[in-house]
Amino acid sequence: MNALCAWTRAVAPLLGRILIAVIFLRSAAGKIGNFAGVAGNMAAKGMPYAEVWLAGAIAFEIVGGLCLVLGWKARWGALALLIFLVPATLIFHNFWAVDPAQARELANQTNHFFKNLTIAGALIFIMGMGSGPLSLERPADKR
Repeated sequence: MNALCAWTRAVAPLLGRILIAVIFLRSAAGKIGNFAGVAGNMAAKGMPYAEVWLAGAIAFEIVGGLCLVLGWKARWGALALLIFLVPATLIFHNFWAVDPAQARELANQTNHFFKNLTIAGALIFIMGMGSGPLSLERPADKR
């Protein structure tokens, strides 16, 4: 049992970082593949300079996601993703602004909001605990 616990302590942070990063890297790829459509949706939400904000969002998702996967500057990567996630959640998953008569849309946005809240918790955990043993950071970098 001790061997299993030691293995889990070593591998779990890596697996967790990868699984958290997947949603951001996949999202960035989708934004790149449909740049004009996503920029149009952002503009429809009232965002000025949607293309500039979209390019920034893609950069945050890619850089932050890669930092998590590699375990290099994972705390900074988690912070970048959190900086992206908070306004994205408040602007695009504002379930409180959905007409209650649109039950399906209300449920969808509520689920997305709370999913993002959970992801924010995981990112905060990484910011607090660091990348773990299987990472590109040297032990002195993990303060």
